[in-house]
Amino acid sequence: MIPRYSRPEMAALWQPETKFRIWFEIEAHACDAQAALGVIPQEAAEAVWARGRWEIARIDAIEREVRHDVIAFLTALGEHVGPEARFLHQGMTSSDVLDTAFAVQLGRACDLLLAGLDRLMAALETRAREHKHTLCVGRSHGIHAEPTSFGLKLATHYAAFARNRVRLAAARAEVATCALSGPVGTFASIDPAVEAHVAAKLGLTVEPISTQIIPRDRHAMLFATLAVIASSVENLATEIRHLQRTELREAEEYFAAGQKGSSAMPHKRNPVLTENLTGLARVVRSAVIPALENVTLWHERDISHSSVERMIAPDATVTLDFALDRLAGVVEELVVHPEAMRTNLDRLGGLVHSQTVLLALTQAGLSREAAYAAVQRAALQVWDGGGSFRDRLAADPVITAHLPDAALDDLFDPARHLRHVDRIFDRVFGAA
Repeated sequence: MIPRYSRPEMAALWQPETKFRIWFEIEAHACDAQAALGVIPQEAAEAVWARGRWEIARIDAIEREVRHDVIAFLTALGEHVGPEARFLHQGMTSSDVLDTAFAVQLGRACDLLLAGLDRLMAALETRAREHKHTLCVGRSHGIHAEPTSFGLKLATHYAAFARNRVRLAAARAEVATCALSGPVGTFASIDPAVEAHVAAKLGLTVEPISTQIIPRDRHAMLFATLAVIASSVENLATEIRHLQRTELREAEEYFAAGQKGSSAMPHKRNPVLTENLTGLARVVRSAVIPALENVTLWHERDISHSSVERMIAPDATVTLDFALDRLAGVVEELVVHPEAMRTNLDRLGGLVHSQTVLLALTQAGLSREAAYAAVQRAALQVWDGGGSFRDRLAADPVITAHLPDAALDDLFDPARHLRHVDRIFDRVFGAA
């Protein structure tokens, strides 16, 4: 993670100060539980809380010698606790501390991401309702299809992020487990009650069975979920980038006073924020394959997953947190051009109403094959020579034999395409 794409609160979760504080709380809560069981003196547990301190520089110095991060931490902690430090880490193994702390960090990271999703969804709903009836052209294969509304476009993305929120909440619950089961996970040297106490204190659930580590399929699901959210970010960012193209100019990123778009061309107003989001989404998705490969470990434990997680966890969560915040800002300040949308909608002389005419002809008694041929014949004339689709249809005796002028006029009313917009909005946002 780099400062350019980091927000302070999420970045702080992965700093040594936060990690060691969680390690300390795991050890101290475990001492409380051990004292309650009579395994260690109550005074020892109290001493850990009262005198528990450490210096990161000292931990680093010890680790350079012992080459073991947990031992280095316990040694540095013990220098402050004093003789009672011999009761620290009773019956525990390093993974008990590492995996449980990692679960706490991932849970807190998910909470920040959930808050980011909430802000983005709120922005999307606000702008969708604002443009509920703002007509624009819908495109398939990049080609004009039929009229829609810009509000419906945004509602589609809102629904995607609503699904993502459900997925992330489920992934958070799945990954937030505590394991204090000792070497190879048999509880041979520690009572399961200690694990339950620590889990309750840290807001975690108990891992039903840990082989000395928490199973990594839990983590793989979380990183896969982050990747899906990142893809949804890119999907919306790409839509905005397309709409900002000079040939469309239907919507564009806010361009602040004093902002410059190009070092060479003063006229440029580039979609730099959404282009940036497209790139950041790739970074988040890159964590998925390593996370999946971490599921396979040797026997009850190895540490091939450790180096991977030290990199992908901060990078993926910090990057996605930044991306959600940036995208929410883009949506909140998005500049929308309804006039350009209407101009583009009318650019093909009414061809976007071809299906409406086709269906009306079949309702009037013409076979679908004959109706399709007649409508396409008029449409191709407009494609090749321009002009009005409505006029081309009115000049075709096959069509006018089934549809009088008044009926044709009604078929070219774009409001027909929005007559169910309220029902769709109720489905997406809930009935008012």
